Amino acid sequence: MKLKLFFLLVVSFFVVSCTSIPKGIEPVKNFDLNKYLGTWYEIARFDHSFEEGLQRVTAEYALLADGGVSVINRGFNSENGEWKEAEGKAYFVGEESIGHLKVSFFGPFYSSYIIFFLDQDDYQYALVSGPNREYLWILSRDKALPKSTIDMLVQEASDAGYDISKLIFVDHN
Repeated sequence: MKLKLFFLLVVSFFVVSCTSIPKGIEPVKNFDLNKYLGTWYEIARFDHSFEEGLQRVTAEYALLADGGVSVINRGFNSENGEWKEAEGKAYFVGEESIGHLKVSFFGPFYSSYIIFFLDQDDYQYALVSGPNREYLWILSRDKALPKSTIDMLVQEASDAGYDISKLIFVDHN
């Protein structure tokens, strides 16, 4: 019985910590999922094994029948000449007007998807974090952004405590 309780507590901690928000980060408010749906291009990211070597990376978001979000991430590995694709699903962690979702690509395991900076007028660019400051993405509706917009987003990320020296800029050519 004690082992079961311990296992339950460990799993509960893991699930909660994976949908947590980094200290000092505030998800955007007045978030409109319908405006966010569609294709986003990855402009820059922190590198992780699941995206290693990928260029021309996109994320496609579509509404699911149960109110969740279908997530299809796709990128091209120029080293082996192949496309890599990952399908997942996302759900709001709390209120649907707050840009904090949990996303899963691996069964019952979810991780935070926190939109903490967004062009809320036109939904043309965003800064997205994971459950800690080891995850960061700059996303755009276009394959490229003006340098001034990129500089502003990088500065926002730096001001939020992200190590911008780790950013990898994505080639979409």
